[in-house]
Amino acid sequence: MTRAESIRHEDNDAVRVTEWRFAPGAATGHHHHEFDYVVVYVTPAKIRAVGPGGETSFEMGAGQSYFRRAGVEHDVINVGDAPVTFVEIELKRPR
Repeated sequence: MTRAESIRHEDNDAVRVTEWRFAPGAATGHHHHEFDYVVVYVTPAKIRAVGPGGETSFEMGAGQSYFRRAGVEHDVINVGDAPVTFVEIELKRPR
């Protein structure tokens, strides 16, 4: 499976901002989120997320976003026919 490309835009004591680019079929690889985070889609996307509890599929439009608490563990896969880009903003400061 092809690996998604990550580009780090910011990493300081408050936030980590990473742009993710996925070719069709590309995946992040299994990982664990140690911080709360927000994902903002730059392009429309058809995504499958696979984690210890199973898998889920969803579609997002350009400009749509979601928030997740720390502790999420998954692999994120572009299951669509087009490239996908999103920006992940990890919130390092305590709640």
